[in-house]
Amino acid sequence: MKWFREGNDCGRLMILIGILVLVPLAILPFYTEDAEYIMAFVIPSVFSLFAGVSVCIVHGSEKKQDVSRADGQWKSVKTVLFTWIWGIVIGALPFLFSGQLKLISSLFESVSGWTTTGLSVMDVRMTPEIFLFYRSFMQYCGGLGFILMIVMLINDRYSMDLFNAEGHPDRLMPNLGRTARTILFMYLGFLLAGTIAYAIAGMPVFDGICHAMCSLSTGGFSTKLNSIGEYDSFAIEVVTVMLMLLGTTNFAVLLLLVKGKWKRVLQVSEVRFMTVVLGGSIVLTGLSLMQIMPVQEAFRHAFFNTASALSTTGYATMSYVDWPAFAKGMLILLMLVGGGLGSTAGGIKLTRVYLLIRMVGLNIRKKMQPGRCVESPSYYRAQGKTKIDDEVCLDTVGFIGCYLFLYICGVLCLTLACNCSLEDAMFEFASSIGTVGLSIGITGPTTGSAALLIEMAGMLLGRLEIFIVIAGICRSVKYVTAKAEKILIKSRM
Repeated sequence: MKWFREGNDCGRLMILIGILVLVPLAILPFYTEDAEYIMAFVIPSVFSLFAGVSVCIVHGSEKKQDVSRADGQWKSVKTVLFTWIWGIVIGALPFLFSGQLKLISSLFESVSGWTTTGLSVMDVRMTPEIFLFYRSFMQYCGGLGFILMIVMLINDRYSMDLFNAEGHPDRLMPNLGRTARTILFMYLGFLLAGTIAYAIAGMPVFDGICHAMCSLSTGGFSTKLNSIGEYDSFAIEVVTVMLMLLGTTNFAVLLLLVKGKWKRVLQVSEVRFMTVVLGGSIVLTGLSLMQIMPVQEAFRHAFFNTASALSTTGYATMSYVDWPAFAKGMLILLMLVGGGLGSTAGGIKLTRVYLLIRMVGLNIRKKMQPGRCVESPSYYRAQGKTKIDDEVCLDTVGFIGCYLFLYICGVLCLTLACNCSLEDAMFEFASSIGTVGLSIGITGPTTGSAALLIEMAGMLLGRLEIFIVIAGICRSVKYVTAKAEKILIKSRM
């Protein structure tokens, strides 16, 4: 295995993706009627494995070169972007080769799966079990991240840059490899517990495994047309909410939970803020829904669907078409806010919104007390008390500003592509860029390619935290421009 350990990061990740695509074949002993789809998985898997091995062997023989910190970070950005693009393409091929979906729809389903969004163009009533499992497994792996899984096996000098570039800001253990393994084991334990809890609540085992994977990854793919609402079971809804909240909680906070350090968990600013936001949203949404349904039913739907929107999971208990405008607006706002920083969730993230509120409060105090020095506030992370310094402020404001700008652009593009109302486009694109998966009815088997491409762009930007994609595009354009200039100069000589 020397060639693997010394090989190129991209090659190793291509091998990992090839292995992941084969995993759904494990359910064939239980669903033998799906054996006809074996080659739809084997062909893309073998291709990815062969390509990955070839890249590792070629680059493993190259002499390692020292690079600067900036070049090392750019290398990590390129690796992450390449891996996700490769994963999306390879992940789409089983849908395409089996005839389940056409090209754009296959890519859309793959993007939605790996990015843990949950928007779907498949009719699950007609979908074979192997593809239902495959979609759920994609979300489970996508939530953890390709880089995190490969770091468990390989931990070199650029691993931390790769780990951060994929959206994992916290190192839970002194050793990065141990951090990755700790996160994986936690999620395997949660998956087992969630599956058992679903079975006790009355859900079939296969459905329980799929829903547990998607709840923990805050993904939202369901084996039922009407999502969790199809079961009409409050017990199943409670289990789902618990798993969704686990999935939307920062990995470092989850480790504190597992260790039983409850006092430290309750100190974390993000946990407190999430409790306030979720509690207030349930009350306000429930009051709004009382216009169209009884009180008990209104708060039951508010409890589940607000948790689904804030955690960016995307499960639903009913259609939102007839919901009051205020209730829809609450869901849009929650989808934009999103879940915990450093979790499987999408959105702007609770910590950034909390920091923005604190910065606004600080600015107001400065305006009210001109000439007086106002001390910068602090907030609590899982690692302890942290000061809100200028760098934190700049990162927070920059990300939120960029996120909202892209959201507005996406909404306007979606209104053109779908010829839908502004309200519907706001809901659907908030779901896309927040990697949520809730739908007002725009996304489905009959959705046009233009709308799907817009939503795919939003999902990828949201999952990779925007800046890594923008940096990749800018550096690529700069590289192409420089090459073109050299060719032009040579042609004039």
